[in-house]
Amino acid sequence: MTDYFEIHERDSAARVGELRLADSVTTPALVDDVDTATPGDCRHVLDDAGSRWPTTQDDPVGDDSLLTVLPHRGLPAGTPDEVADAFAVDYPDVDFPSAAVVSPDTATDHGSDAYVLAGAPGYVGHASAFVDAVTTVREAIPADTALYLPGVATPRNVATLVYAGVDLVDPDRAVIRGTEGRYLTTDEAYFLEDLDELPCACPACQQPRDEFNREDCVEHNVNALAAELRRVRRRIRDGRLRDYVEGQARQDNWLTATFRRLDQEYGYLEQRTPLIRRADLSAASDDSLRRVEIQRFAERVTDRYVPRFDDRPLVLVPCSARKPYSDSQSHKQYHDAIKWRAHVVSMTSPIGVVPQELELTYPAQHYDSVVTGNWTATEIEFVSRVLERYLEGTDYPEIIAHVPGEGYRDICERVADSLGREFTYTVTDHPTTADSLGNLAAELEGWDRYPKREREHNTIRAVADYQFGEAAGDELFDDLSTQGRYPQLRADDADGEQLAALAQQYGVLSLTTAGARRWVESDVPTKTVEIEPFVPHGSVLAPGITDASDDIRVGDDVVIRGDAAFGVGRAQMSGPEMRSSTRGIAVQMRHVEEQ
Repeated sequence: MTDYFEIHERDSAARVGELRLADSVTTPALVDDVDTATPGDCRHVLDDAGSRWPTTQDDPVGDDSLLTVLPHRGLPAGTPDEVADAFAVDYPDVDFPSAAVVSPDTATDHGSDAYVLAGAPGYVGHASAFVDAVTTVREAIPADTALYLPGVATPRNVATLVYAGVDLVDPDRAVIRGTEGRYLTTDEAYFLEDLDELPCACPACQQPRDEFNREDCVEHNVNALAAELRRVRRRIRDGRLRDYVEGQARQDNWLTATFRRLDQEYGYLEQRTPLIRRADLSAASDDSLRRVEIQRFAERVTDRYVPRFDDRPLVLVPCSARKPYSDSQSHKQYHDAIKWRAHVVSMTSPIGVVPQELELTYPAQHYDSVVTGNWTATEIEFVSRVLERYLEGTDYPEIIAHVPGEGYRDICERVADSLGREFTYTVTDHPTTADSLGNLAAELEGWDRYPKREREHNTIRAVADYQFGEAAGDELFDDLSTQGRYPQLRADDADGEQLAALAQQYGVLSLTTAGARRWVESDVPTKTVEIEPFVPHGSVLAPGITDASDDIRVGDDVVIRGDAAFGVGRAQMSGPEMRSSTRGIAVQMRHVEEQ
């Protein structure tokens, strides 16, 4: 049971947590042995009880002010299983802050607050081995425990380490490099003799260059590492660490390979990536296309979403810089020409395709991309694949591509050839010229506009498909009545009881208890959190949970069920994390009824 570590903020696999010592440590943190005299900005809170290799040791006494590394037998990476099993350590059950030393093969729940990856320096430089080791250990230990990688961190690599799921690092590598005369920064390791001036403002660097020696270099390196960790913590709190790592990882080939190898661990990252965020998503490179948020949106649009307007023509339009698209000047001009006579779907990199009903849904109104006027081959391939998958399940009587030539036309022609379907092109120069808009309006002559009520109902149902699963829109909202004005819509049943409201900020539905009961009674798989017999007020803490659905993600609406209460709220942990955690807020309650 974890008593001394709690997670407060999550950003994919990265977390901001608290190591609850007598003087708490905010993680990800730079920590060192209590007996060392490492200069610089570092917390001396580790107490290594030592190795069991040379001699049998008594269990340590421990101290609430320190994280005690329990007596251990460290084994190098690649140790055969039979050897590891023969020398495995039985860690004692202690009542003070503790850490157990594990390898990818021996990692399991030892009841400790932190876990030390044995042989961590051996993984540096080997992207695949590093990612496999970290993800394997992270999956094997409880979610609310800290992962400590000793002897690895530098200012250049620590952001990527944290992005992978590391919570604690030490200054050992930075210290060694300093004693060797290597001056570390977030993008380079300079030989001290090559520096004409000191490119840093930390306390160690506040002296003339000719007086700066290797001892000062050690202090600077530790300060630079601590400063980078502060920057990383801020990025996690902002929900923007991925944006930072996309750039920072390019400072080193190993980090670039590690970052891209992590993207291949989609299941690991997807489980830990929120469904919605406050922060905008920055898409600055082709690597952004592999982000969980992007892949998940494309997957749900093509697998869950039901096009309910496919008895009308489809109009494909380019995206806009302003979000949501309907607020942009260009899309208002498209609307004036279309006049609700067709279904509008926006094409965009990096999102793929965005049906008009999902323009608010994260990340469709929360991204910003680099616009050069030229699409990369990777962007064209991705958006083509998403558009093709979208169209495969539709029966539009006509497909109108109101798109410019650069990139968009290439995608449409590729998909038209692949599916054997005819596209009508209406842009002669630019989509917003009078001739182009006139062509678009003329192509829709004879089609009736669909009514406002149909638009609003289909928006609620489309969001439900995306959020809760295939066919959820029709299952949960078959007798739908909408109130309010878009984008602030309320979903009621035929008797006027509120079932949900569309949250404008994130473009998802917030259920009422009536909506939650309808979800439970439907055939749509319910994301359920089972709790002990109590009535929650405000939040549900992890210790009160007896079970939780595997597919719950941070930001999901979830049903709370117990002998004493029924309710609905928003998940603050994933389902697997709820089941394995003993600390922290698992669900923020919205509505609860006493049973």
